[in-house]
Amino acid sequence: MLDDLFVASDKGDGIEGGDEAGARPSIPFDYLSVADELHSGRIKVSAAEYRETGADLASEFAALLEHAKLALAAEDPKPEEKLPPIDPESIAAELGLNQPKSATDFGRMRRSFAFSNHPDRVAPHLRQRAMIRMQVANMLIDEAKRRAVAGARR
Repeated sequence: MLDDLFVASDKGDGIEGGDEAGARPSIPFDYLSVADELHSGRIKVSAAEYRETGADLASEFAALLEHAKLALAAEDPKPEEKLPPIDPESIAAELGLNQPKSATDFGRMRRSFAFSNHPDRVAPHLRQRAMIRMQVANMLIDEAKRRAVAGARR
């Protein structure tokens, strides 16, 4: 489909104005071959690289929570509204990370949490908080998944 759009832009189909509106990208790019490569399984990440990415998880949490406190400082909750928590312990309990999980459970857990907490699915005044909750939940799930994979390899 993208190739058809490029061909159409070359011919000037449906494009009025100057040559600039129908200019081709300066770098040719085959999206389908990139998608095929990514989904082929030929790209591997070593266990050491995977562990290194999560090595400083505590500092990431601290920075995320500090940013959250600053971003949410001006938030005015309605008196009857109870805001969802953003601390990692509460989110971990909400996710159920205290129980052992299999690798397939983590994907289901992430989708389930996103279904009820995604910023696009909450009220506008709660979107910043929902974004932070999603970031914390994703970090917690990724770390739990790393631990589960490392434990399975032993």
